[in-house]
Amino acid sequence: MLHSKAVTIAVALYLITTGFPAHSQSYPARPVRLIAPFAPGGGVDIVTRLVGQKLGEALGQQFVIDNRPGAGSNLGTGLAAAAQPDGHTLVVVSVAYAINRSLYKSLGYDPKDLTVIGLIASAPNLLVVHPSLPVSSPGALVDLAKRTPGSLNYASAGAGTPTHLAAELFNSMSGAALVHIPYRGGGPAIIDLISGQVKVMFPGIIAAIAHVNNGRLKPLGVTSLKPSRVAPGVPTIAASGFPGFEAENWYALLAPAKTSRAIVNMLNVELNKITSAPEVQERLARGGAEPLSGTPTEARMYVLHEMKKWAKVVAASGATVK
Repeated sequence: MLHSKAVTIAVALYLITTGFPAHSQSYPARPVRLIAPFAPGGGVDIVTRLVGQKLGEALGQQFVIDNRPGAGSNLGTGLAAAAQPDGHTLVVVSVAYAINRSLYKSLGYDPKDLTVIGLIASAPNLLVVHPSLPVSSPGALVDLAKRTPGSLNYASAGAGTPTHLAAELFNSMSGAALVHIPYRGGGPAIIDLISGQVKVMFPGIIAAIAHVNNGRLKPLGVTSLKPSRVAPGVPTIAASGFPGFEAENWYALLAPAKTSRAIVNMLNVELNKITSAPEVQERLARGGAEPLSGTPTEARMYVLHEMKKWAKVVAASGATVK
């Protein structure tokens, strides 16, 4: 992950070496369409509105939020890929962008038609179990699963969702062989987990933390490489015997691939300023998210790494969507 403090020098050097050609100074010339490829109210929508508001304030033009849900975010992402590469159509994507490349037989667009401007934030999932399960750590869960093969199931928000693939990554790294029970959405899955119909889940941390705090769910580990401020005292899975385990829902800003380097650089600089602002960091923290920053090149490399990682998990899970 590319955190604000860690990249300050890198960003400064990047700007010195790239600079801003004169034609970028007239951008944006009109309101910018900022696509959120999910329905209003979710994490992507919230992050998109926050970024759009701050970019509008910084650049003196309105950033109009355009919610275009459908096909697991492929519909809205495809609209951005097909847009004119003049910087006036952008899209905020999540980890689903990396997962979908392997999950869907046809995306409806070519990922090569998009370029990554920068990372915005990331939020971990939380490995939780029903309180009746006699385990208190990820390792103990794996031991129990191996002693009673096929007896432990886990809920997900649906096949191919981050809650599903986080569990499959855990299966592949631990050998736990937890059995998948897909639901139509995270809400029904958590309800059945609380009632004991299923025993394990990897929900988003904000969806789970209230139930953890009132004792309805037992936390075993967070899926980020660093502990989460939202779940103090809960160790990372990586530090609990599974080094390198990481499954986070990240957000990134993308543009059509042929957008000028000057505009991409300008937006990257403004995005880094936004995620470094204390007010924005506090708003992200309330949603369980950590701010990210870095150069466009660093962001692209991170997204490519995520695509490769999740391709292996999707293949191992057998999940596919036509």
